[in-house]
Amino acid sequence: MQKPLLQSRLPARSPLIAGESVQPLPAPGLSRRGALMLGAGLGAGALAGFAPRTALAQLKLDITQGTLQPIPIALPDFTGVQLQDPQTARAVTGIIANNLRRSGLFAPIDQAAYLEKINTIDAQPRFSEWSAIKAQALVTGRLTRQPDGRLKAEFRLWDVFASQQLTGQQYFTTAENWRRIAHIISDAIYERLTGEKGYFDSRVVFVDETGPKDRRVKRLAIMDQDSANIRYLTGGQDLVLTPRFSPSTQEITYMAYGQGDPRVFLLNIETGQREIVGNFPGMTFSPRFSPDGQRVIMSLQQQGNASLFVMDLRSKATTRLTDTAAIDTAPSYSPDGQRICFESDRGGTQQIYVMGAGGGQAQRISFGQGRYSTPVWSPRGDYIAFTRQTPGAGFGIGIMRPDGSGERILADGYHNEGPTFCPNGRVIMFFRDPGGNSGPSLYTVDITGRNEQRVQTPAFASDPAWSPLLS
Repeated sequence: MQKPLLQSRLPARSPLIAGESVQPLPAPGLSRRGALMLGAGLGAGALAGFAPRTALAQLKLDITQGTLQPIPIALPDFTGVQLQDPQTARAVTGIIANNLRRSGLFAPIDQAAYLEKINTIDAQPRFSEWSAIKAQALVTGRLTRQPDGRLKAEFRLWDVFASQQLTGQQYFTTAENWRRIAHIISDAIYERLTGEKGYFDSRVVFVDETGPKDRRVKRLAIMDQDSANIRYLTGGQDLVLTPRFSPSTQEITYMAYGQGDPRVFLLNIETGQREIVGNFPGMTFSPRFSPDGQRVIMSLQQQGNASLFVMDLRSKATTRLTDTAAIDTAPSYSPDGQRICFESDRGGTQQIYVMGAGGGQAQRISFGQGRYSTPVWSPRGDYIAFTRQTPGAGFGIGIMRPDGSGERILADGYHNEGPTFCPNGRVIMFFRDPGGNSGPSLYTVDITGRNEQRVQTPAFASDPAWSPLLS
């Protein structure tokens, strides 16, 4: 029997969802046996094994274009059956709509314009009525509380013009995970219509800043990518800086300045267990993980120079990678673990260099006006994001290809810094500090330079780091 198409998106080892499962949802009028046979013929990669082959290419957004027209999409409120809180179904719909809208790729249609009221997802919609309001895609869904207390979430994505279902899934999980299910459904819709993985089922760790400018209390905080479920990971006794996510586990590294030298900690977000990676008096940034999560790469200052080192987290053995009369710092691995990018003043000013992960000759890739810093490799491997400081123009957040070509500034002004990529490499988050009596805030921008948005946080916020997908 064919495996559920999104089963890999909800592994049993996920710390956030217990006792979950996911199954394909055949289109109305198509038997489960027919759906499985059709799905097997199309292959799991299609993510649309429940619709005739002729409908597969009808609706898809090409996000490689320079300019994009967001897809008009209709999202009637999910229906709710035997829910403890009847508003939960409507809230799930709202989260999905907000996720898609914030991506800049979709334009949810005002529900006041709807001509058909969706009372069940077990029948085909009246496509002519959705076409009349210019909807190109339609999402219908239902939440049901099961006898064992679990939540069953179902959705269908419809191509209005082709009058066909593009994909359908049903999920079973604990009732408290209704918000996360909304993010997972958002990812499924995003992936089916763009051809790329989504990024909504993810989190962001950042530094929360409160108090007067000269006496700021800085705490490590974590939130969902849509600013919900904020939780504080440290109490504010120590100064915390530059948190970094592990690409393979729910762990982060961060720097803490208490009494004495700065220390680097490894923190398990779910258990709260914390261990010291080491005391590093010459360190200015937290280490970054290798793609397999087994090593961290860092910069340590010795006798006026800063060099790059890599540490094995199991043995704590440290290997030196650079040894020049320069300041080499802020290293970041490529997603395949074969190369690193870093900033160095070995050429006289701060610039970005790329070299093999084991050290050796480094190649300079930045040649624009100004100084370059905080490079970070995209999870897709196609771009390196950076901060560029230009005299008279402030601080810009930009991207370039790993060979230095295609450089462009996505956001500029005073003072932008600290880019971090979302899991699919499509969006960058950074922080902006306007100076004066104000403080830093988080922002996102698409890699095309479009759709800059402020990220809501309870207080001032800096040093964001985006997690991998949770499932």
